[in-house]
Amino acid sequence: MREGTGARKPQRYTLASGPLLRAEASVVGGRVRIEAAGPLSRLPFLKSAQRIADGQIPVMAEESRLCLSTWFPPIPSRAFDRLAKSYLKATFGLRTPDQVTISITEDCPNRCLHCALPDTGRHRRLEPAEVEDVVGQVLDLGTTLVIFDGGEPTTYRELPDLVRSVDDRAVSTMFTSGAGFSAKLARDLKDAGLYAVNVSLDSAAEMEHDRMRGRAGAFRDAMKAVENALAAGLFVDLYVVLRRENVSEIGELHSLAAELKASELTVFEVVPAGRWTGELDTSLTEDDLAKIDGFVSGAPPPRIFSVPAAFRELGCFAGRNWMHITPEGDVYPCACLPEVVGNVRRGSVKKIWQKMAKLPFSGSRSCPARRPKS
Repeated sequence: MREGTGARKPQRYTLASGPLLRAEASVVGGRVRIEAAGPLSRLPFLKSAQRIADGQIPVMAEESRLCLSTWFPPIPSRAFDRLAKSYLKATFGLRTPDQVTISITEDCPNRCLHCALPDTGRHRRLEPAEVEDVVGQVLDLGTTLVIFDGGEPTTYRELPDLVRSVDDRAVSTMFTSGAGFSAKLARDLKDAGLYAVNVSLDSAAEMEHDRMRGRAGAFRDAMKAVENALAAGLFVDLYVVLRRENVSEIGELHSLAAELKASELTVFEVVPAGRWTGELDTSLTEDDLAKIDGFVSGAPPPRIFSVPAAFRELGCFAGRNWMHITPEGDVYPCACLPEVVGNVRRGSVKKIWQKMAKLPFSGSRSCPARRPKS
């Protein structure tokens, strides 16, 4: 029924309510609709951010809460309010490290062919006190998403304590291959405040996924991790690194995500870094990217977040609103761009972040990690 004939009006969620920008979201026909007004709503960066969310399937829409994506804090929340303010500041050139990835350990039972941070066998890791100190520093800088990564974070015994150190100024998530992600760990992480789990997947076919992960049983571990995370009440994102060889699987991967009742499917384009250095001929073509766009635009739930599409809309995130910290404390602009800007063991995160402002590629439409080396 149409409005005015007894149909219930859609729930509205406030995104921004300042004098220069008013923005609301609603969910109509299962998809997000963004309405914005005010002088700032016409600025290019905010219009790009609106286009990324508008028309997309939300992860969750309840009467009192909206989750656009596992990559964004829920609405309403203190963390989302901080993110909205960060977007406003970005329109005036004021940078905030909205997302910070912390690789807490390099230990990992897998030997992924495309790993950007290969395990050296030296058991490098950041100590709990170091991680908690870094978390406090990035929260003070305005971070709204703290991502715990590895290696394999489940090998880090104090992981729930690290999650607990992230207060309501941000949400916390983690990457896992599924190895060691037990039902008990899932419950402990949920109790500690973890928001979502990114489960890495390379193929919808078990043998191919295991081949890419360099370990038999990796696919079964990933499937069990999804089950355990959902049972604990966590959001689950299936995180897929697309290459020219597996881009044709996007339909099967999305069907698997739906079958597993995953909250979201994220697709990322492979980067020739780490063990994958030099594999330039596996990067996606323009035709591949167009096929992804076409599939995403018409796909039913669950939501698909296309990182290549966001990259084209907003430009490179590296050093602009994202930074990565390694198990040795080195700070990169991006997990796939091993350009050391500083080290958290020898300097403050704030000063390192300020140095990143001088990087020449911030906001570039061309990924610096994919450019041929001269």
